[in-house]
Amino acid sequence: MLKKILYGIIVSCLLVLPGRAELKVDIVAGNVSPVSIAIQKVETETGVSKSDAEMVRNVVENDLKSTGLFRIVSRNAFPEFVKFNDMPDFNLWHAIKAQVLVQSKMTKQKNGMYKLEFYVWDLNGKEQIEAQSLAASKKSIRRMAHLMADAIYERLTGEVGYFDTQIVFIAETGDVANRVKRMAIMDQDGYGMRYLSDKKTFVMSPRFSPNMRTIIFLSYRDDKPMIWTLDLDSGAQRKLGEFGGMNFAPRFSPDGVRIAMSLVRDGDTHIFEYNTETKELRQLTFGHSLNTSPSYSPDGTQIAFNSDKSGSQQIHVMDLTTGIEERITFGAGRYATPAWSPDGQFIAFTKIADDTFYIGIMGPDGKREKILAGGWYMEAPSWAPGSRRLVYYETEKSDDGMDRMSHLRSVDITGQNLYDIELPDGVNGVEPTWSPKLQ
Repeated sequence: MLKKILYGIIVSCLLVLPGRAELKVDIVAGNVSPVSIAIQKVETETGVSKSDAEMVRNVVENDLKSTGLFRIVSRNAFPEFVKFNDMPDFNLWHAIKAQVLVQSKMTKQKNGMYKLEFYVWDLNGKEQIEAQSLAASKKSIRRMAHLMADAIYERLTGEVGYFDTQIVFIAETGDVANRVKRMAIMDQDGYGMRYLSDKKTFVMSPRFSPNMRTIIFLSYRDDKPMIWTLDLDSGAQRKLGEFGGMNFAPRFSPDGVRIAMSLVRDGDTHIFEYNTETKELRQLTFGHSLNTSPSYSPDGTQIAFNSDKSGSQQIHVMDLTTGIEERITFGAGRYATPAWSPDGQFIAFTKIADDTFYIGIMGPDGKREKILAGGWYMEAPSWAPGSRRLVYYETEKSDDGMDRMSHLRSVDITGQNLYDIELPDGVNGVEPTWSPKLQ
């Protein structure tokens, strides 16, 4: 099912002039003036349609604009068209205060593959700072555009790109009293949504495996909540195992071998770890409290989870080798749904205080708490690769209070540049999970 793409870097060069500061976007600071970037139309040769070339340009522009870090220079303001392999007239671009210029060319190869070449120019530094070539089949041209945007983003920010990714979520349709819940997947920009489950089975909590080949999720088949897996290549679905009692909130370890989950036994909800290779099940939490929403640290040595053992719902961190755990949240309100960032620097969370829901981040020690968004109901933060953006869902009441609209929203770690991910008409989105970079 996953689209495969063959791409290679032909050349990637960096020429830094003596005494000149390298162009770099500060992605961490808030209220940063966006870098003005001009993206020329994609040059084409015989065999490449103008619509495909325009689609590539639009995708790259939209990807970069969505970050809030780049200002796309109006096409009408371009002072010249620089043919591929020609140098720009830097003085002309300085006059319109453009800082970056992107040239590109797409050709069709004899083997039927499409090649996309592009150059990135630092117009102030008067130097070419990136040159790459990608190749893909006809059906993967859009992916190739995302890869081009990733390369530009990574070169200018020094961070991991996240445009060539997908989001899996629960798509809800129908009136609020009789919602149909289906698992769905789409590109991170909302393109190409398709369903992964039927209307008959109630599903929740989808999560990607690290290698992007499997999705693990909760399924209420025969009114029995159990954890299942979906193979994205074959479409096959399999029950994870018979563990006794209700099991839910599954999440893969970074190596893809272990799965942390919550199991209900004798009225208590505890976190267990299942080894998919040895088929062994290990209990991690004990006592008479409710423990759920486990999330592994990037190195797989710790988990964050929420527990009410202190009397209210709070986030704890456990060392998986020693079993030692520590409560890390002490602010006003309740904390839930922890999600460890891929770089290990943050834990995202849902906070409930003063009848308001919040999405925030903090350090793994619970310090440096920062609220990113707040509303009537919001939950389920999930990290993009690179640890600079989150996706979550927010539910809003209609004016008459008779309906509920749920949106998938994305925000960066500064709390800036919040936007909705567009879904098809009539579709509400909840419980999103951002994928690793596609393979």
